[in-house]
Amino acid sequence: MNTKTPISFKTGKPLEFIENGNYIQKFENFNFDIDKIKAEFLSIFYEIKVWSKDDPELNDFNAICVNQKPDDPKSITGGNVRGKYWTYPKSDFKEEERLVEINESEYTEICKPFRGTYIEEVYGIIKSVWKIGRMRFLMKPPRSCLSWHRDPEKRIHIPIITNPGCRMVIENESFHLPADGSVYITDNTKYHNFFNGGEIDRLHLVSTLLK
Repeated sequence: MNTKTPISFKTGKPLEFIENGNYIQKFENFNFDIDKIKAEFLSIFYEIKVWSKDDPELNDFNAICVNQKPDDPKSITGGNVRGKYWTYPKSDFKEEERLVEINESEYTEICKPFRGTYIEEVYGIIKSVWKIGRMRFLMKPPRSCLSWHRDPEKRIHIPIITNPGCRMVIENESFHLPADGSVYITDNTKYHNFFNGGEIDRLHLVSTLLK
């Protein structure tokens, strides 16, 4: 990957990373408190109770947005939850474009449920290191997968809940991302999907990485 090495918000020095194949970088310098993130999220979700979806009839994509456009709660509903992507859905092998393009740079306001939380602190840390757009909690139910698709940008992943059956497949390579407090950059501009082959939900905190 040709991703520019980011600078540590603590030391001002370049962050060290471990190269995981051709499409993923793992940054171990953060050591986020995964248990604290999980506890806060579950408490907030207990109040929200409903996942945001771009298609209520499908169960493959489930999100809770951490940030939004200022004073615009509609920016985290419907197709805005997922955003533009491309896929090969049919037997004619023709690529199709789906949903709307998102102006990621406009997502600068923390959603009300996350204000004053450790999750907001994590958002601030990630934002101080990289230029990011939307930050979302993304959940994959057991024994489910996404479509084979590509996105406009790379993604920053912080795994929160996972299991050995959770795999991200990018082009012809497969990866498991442990929930160990590390940060991963995944090249979602390549064709990929994610599947949860386990029997519990998978939960990642995912940010859009802007150029």
